Amino acid sequence: MNRVGIVAALASEARALAPEDLSVAAGGGVLELDDEALLTVSGMGWDAAHAGALRLAQAGATALASFGTAGGLDPSLECGAVLVPREVRVLDGPPLPTSTRWREAVQAALPRDCQVSDGALLTSRVPVGSRLEKAIAWRETGCVALDMESAAVARFAQDAAVPFVVLRVIVDTAAEELPEAVLAASSGGEVAVGRLVLGLALAPWSIPAVRRLARRFRTACAMLSRLAEPGLPARRALTEARWREVH
Repeated sequence: MNRVGIVAALASEARALAPEDLSVAAGGGVLELDDEALLTVSGMGWDAAHAGALRLAQAGATALASFGTAGGLDPSLECGAVLVPREVRVLDGPPLPTSTRWREAVQAALPRDCQVSDGALLTSRVPVGSRLEKAIAWRETGCVALDMESAAVARFAQDAAVPFVVLRVIVDTAAEELPEAVLAASSGGEVAVGRLVLGLALAPWSIPAVRRLARRFRTACAMLSRLAEPGLPARRALTEARWREVH
């Protein structure tokens, strides 16, 4: 039986798929969802995402999905836009394609009022937060958005010869700067609240930007919850293995 394993970096992202009990998935384990998909919360970054993909494979996943949020590089993408990329790219290797039929099934199941892109997704090993860095990444790679996990899951899927897909929602747009306090607090694989509070205490002028980012993140997570609502087409397309052997 084909089983979909889903990697989410943060519990706040994974909650869209399992709103009631995330203790198993968030504790480094694997949670079986009601539709028999498997979910793990990996933490942020390449190594954490790779470890999450491994856990899912060991638990019986025969297909892998990267689920969560991303930062915009394409200036046309708004907060809340949905990304189902054709491929994931890294700066030090060839593009990693997603499963064509699975991706097309997910994209076809999205609500018609969503802004949707199937452009390439860039995975960075380090946070990219300034408008200038985003503009350079957009110009040099052609990727429409970036995250810090999807390529690790994609590479694991490629090595294991299993299908792979990405479903991400844009938080910060290409025109927005990520506050330095947020970047510093996110360097350890999860958002360290104490470090964030200290950063804000040292740079109180960044508080409005952090509040704005928090609102954006809530908007993105609300879209994730909308897409992942049990029984709706997007959730079924993500978690049901109709594509079978097609990669």
